[in-house]
Amino acid sequence: MINHINLKKAIFLLFWLILAVFSLQSAQAGTLSWVSQDRWVTVKRVIDGDTFVTRKGEKVRLLGMNTPETRHRSSPAQPFGKQAKIALTTLIANQQVRLTFDREKQDKYQRTLAHVYLRGGLWVNAEMLRLGLAHVYTFTPNIAAAKKLLHVEQQAIAENKGMWGHKRWKTLTPKQLKTSMLGQFRLLRGKVEKVDKKGWKFYIGKLAVSIPRKYRKGFKARDKVRRGDMVLVRGRLRMSKKGQWFLSVHTPSDISHKIK
Repeated sequence: MINHINLKKAIFLLFWLILAVFSLQSAQAGTLSWVSQDRWVTVKRVIDGDTFVTRKGEKVRLLGMNTPETRHRSSPAQPFGKQAKIALTTLIANQQVRLTFDREKQDKYQRTLAHVYLRGGLWVNAEMLRLGLAHVYTFTPNIAAAKKLLHVEQQAIAENKGMWGHKRWKTLTPKQLKTSMLGQFRLLRGKVEKVDKKGWKFYIGKLAVSIPRKYRKGFKARDKVRRGDMVLVRGRLRMSKKGQWFLSVHTPSDISHKIK
């Protein structure tokens, strides 16, 4: 009888101890979550302007931006690809850097997706944009820093820094499109001349801009454009079998509204 009572007391105390620990963790969830998502790694080798390998063999891809490509097999290097790699190497080679994360931590190539910081606090992703050696490149759901990155990019564009001073990366109008540009990632500026009824497709000159179904949940009503808006869009240039120029946008960051 005594053992039975003691067992009940032990179970009762254990229950309240677990409940107390759970409550403490819930109260501190924001802090604990933030801490658990930060970690330090040591850079072993820089692959290109937006990717590096740690000493433990982990491949890290910088979030929210993309740099011109370096030479890869049969593909020639893009203008400023080499400069981007040199800049990232100068910034992080053989250093300990802090990785922070958005919602998805890995891409389909098994690369870790991260924002990278130096010990002094420098945000490397934004620094590459500030130097004019990268452009904003975002995908849902990793868009928490998109607005800040866009602001840095637009300053670099306004100052013709780095790649933005080269004709390959200049912002285009639809009238300037050439078949030699097919497949290229480009920024285009123009006035919205037509919008479909549901707002998932619009036209600036001869360029059709669409929001594919799988990305639509990331767009709010305020993100949709209206006829007459001046916009800046970004994406990979394609052409339909009927000869229609088009590009697809993936996040609200791919469309800048009410630009001058």
